[in-house]
Amino acid sequence: MPSYFRQVPNFEYVNRLPDSKNSSEYIEVKNIFKRGKLKKDVFNNLMYFTQYKIIGDDRPDNVAFQVYNDETLDWLVLLSNNIVNIQTEWPLEQQSFLNYLLNKYGSQANLLQPHHYETVETKNTQGVVIVKKGLEVPQDYSFEYYDGVLGKYVTASNITSVVSNYDYEIKIENAKRNIYVLKPEYLNVVLNDMNDIMPYKKGSTQYVSETLVKGENIRLYS
Repeated sequence: MPSYFRQVPNFEYVNRLPDSKNSSEYIEVKNIFKRGKLKKDVFNNLMYFTQYKIIGDDRPDNVAFQVYNDETLDWLVLLSNNIVNIQTEWPLEQQSFLNYLLNKYGSQANLLQPHHYETVETKNTQGVVIVKKGLEVPQDYSFEYYDGVLGKYVTASNITSVVSNYDYEIKIENAKRNIYVLKPEYLNVVLNDMNDIMPYKKGSTQYVSETLVKGENIRLYS
């Protein structure tokens, strides 16, 4: 399969490099503003996708190889999850994650400090849940409710648990590991769409070919 950037068309732009001899000299570069995307009828339909869990330090190319036996389809893994910035939207490698934590919190001791408090599941005497688990609340949070069995109002206290800075960051990082991948049987549908989306269309004065446009004021998204 062709890699993503092989499909991205080029444009010729005025050469701004130091060794440029004159203002009429052009240089051919990739049009990174022309970004491929999945059609809405595909992207919004879960029938086309299956859940996938990123393991360890797997990169998008590793996932592409596992799913499609083709590491060059890493771009499809990212598009399927609308990931633009891989540095912040993809799980960090273990060492990079540890470095991030230390840079953010200063020391390992600070990682164990409270980040916030959350409720624990609390039930009344009839076994009905009156406080859900995982609600972010103050440390001394309490809840008053009417207990029909006891026939009086009761205050539920000591119903919070601490979430450390480390636990908070781990939860965010683990959430990034749950992604969707396009089912292999629909691969040709998306590749055909990309072949239709990427080429330039005739009609612009800057049009040179399906893979090239030229000029200072080109419409980068056309």
